[in-house]
Amino acid sequence: MYVVIVYDVAVERVNKVKKFLRRHLHWVQNSVFEGEVTLAEYERIKAGLLDIINKDEDSIIIYKLRSKPMRETLGVEKNPMEEVI
Repeated sequence: MYVVIVYDVAVERVNKVKKFLRRHLHWVQNSVFEGEVTLAEYERIKAGLLDIINKDEDSIIIYKLRSKPMRETLGVEKNPMEEVI
């Protein structure tokens, strides 16, 4: 499945969340990651994020998609992703 994860977490946890997600997904821009994952990897990501965040203060939204979406960038591409075959 393809996932897009966006987050809004307290400043003291931003780097922990970013570092964790960089091990699993592609960084797109500030507080946005995306990529193809297996169901097992998705569950590991979710569990890892729950260990890092404070559920009373932080917010993470995960969009689950069946396939890689078509994406169009207007303006500056913060982190260009190359097509990998």
